[in-house]
Amino acid sequence: MLMTDVLKAHAQNIGNQTMLVYHERETTYKEFYELATSVAASLQDIGLEKNDIVALLMNNSDSFPLAYFAVQLAGYTVMPINTKLAAPEVAYILENSKAKAIIIDEDLDSLLQKIGVSFQAKILTHELYELPNLAAHYREPILSGEDVAVVMYTSGTTGKPKGVMLTHQNIYATAEIWSKPMELSQKDRLFICTPLFHCAGTHVFMVPTFFIGATFIIETSFSPKLILRQLSETKATFFFGVPAMYTLILNNEVSETYDLSNLRLFGYGAAPMPYELIKRLKEKYPNVKVQNFYGQTENSPAATSLLDEDALTKIGSVGKPLERTEIRIDDGEGGELPTGYVGEITVKGPQVMKGYLNNSEETAFALRDGWLYTGDLGRVDEEGYLFIVDRKKDMIIRGGENIYPIEVEEVLFQIPQVFEAAVVGVPHPIYGEVPKAYVRIKENNQLTEEEILTYCKTQLAKYKLPFAIEFIDELPRNASGKVLKHVLRD
Repeated sequence: MLMTDVLKAHAQNIGNQTMLVYHERETTYKEFYELATSVAASLQDIGLEKNDIVALLMNNSDSFPLAYFAVQLAGYTVMPINTKLAAPEVAYILENSKAKAIIIDEDLDSLLQKIGVSFQAKILTHELYELPNLAAHYREPILSGEDVAVVMYTSGTTGKPKGVMLTHQNIYATAEIWSKPMELSQKDRLFICTPLFHCAGTHVFMVPTFFIGATFIIETSFSPKLILRQLSETKATFFFGVPAMYTLILNNEVSETYDLSNLRLFGYGAAPMPYELIKRLKEKYPNVKVQNFYGQTENSPAATSLLDEDALTKIGSVGKPLERTEIRIDDGEGGELPTGYVGEITVKGPQVMKGYLNNSEETAFALRDGWLYTGDLGRVDEEGYLFIVDRKKDMIIRGGENIYPIEVEEVLFQIPQVFEAAVVGVPHPIYGEVPKAYVRIKENNQLTEEEILTYCKTQLAKYKLPFAIEFIDELPRNASGKVLKHVLRD
């Protein structure tokens, strides 16, 4: 089956179930499928060919899943684009992908004028709801599991973005794989405010929610002042956020006034969650489980998950491999390293990408003998839990000693006044590279470089100590919440 088949079945079998909630608007599975096939029929009338790419330049709303699935239902490939990118970055993606059409929010249309890229068709988001009802004229395409359903460009944390090709089989497998450890049921109401144009928002949360027939609540963006009220009013059972969001939630002074009794799960990912933050979260919300999600765009993303029972005992771990997924620590020569040794994390499973769009060289480098080489460094302990050590490209080599920034960051997070921190390698005339820490202090708090170093000396080997510390108002992040370390290095 494909996810398009799942939606068709849901429209027939649980048609009256609420599928989407966006502000005051609710949409059932039956209503959604009829509207999506109508939009698909309109796209088919444009004259595109099977597997042509249709770009989405859209922020969070219920129009996003409509466009996402309408394109696939029409037999085309959908390509969400990060709306926070600058015009030259968007232009690169559109030109590299050879997108034939675009669906775009009205307030982003001016961006296209700067780029000057031409399309066979451009549809503004509001026009999706103004098109004539052509559901009866919809022509169901012949699709196979190996056809490319989605192209998503990597976030570019380490360089030029690449177009990851995910097949219909990849998307279906990911939905099935993730729905089990999350224990999703049709009673769930999953609240999302992280960007849907990012692979995690779409494939870890949106698609599995629809796969199981649950309700997906969409918010435009994260609001520290409103989030608890929104979770209460929507009766959300599941919230996903990056660690910085949980810091803000825990520091919310009015948190006690909202009823979160429906909430059963806090999901987190995109960046490591410090021990102290998990501990505070579990203390404040003892009836809500926590779960870590780990993967890359190249594996849809689905690799491992750390469940609630291990959250405080397997600190730093991203959990065990998901169902139908294999994890191996590569020794650099295609072999497997023993337990406890650090090497590149490789992943195998039905969710692994088909390859990079128009980039056979990078595809051959990333996919070898059925394994995806993730670029992440990690180790597996004796119980099979995976620990991310760092990005392969982020590792610092100081005078021949390997330093993994994450272990220094974990120590910095233990300092009560630290709001967030990131460590990168910077050039040094003697040692080659040394660690530099960027630190953001909590509001109304004070902290000196000397105080930070004094604490670090009690927790770290001397060669791992930050050589320099710079206080910063905000860390640069991409849309998924990952710190852009190449920006800090530059």
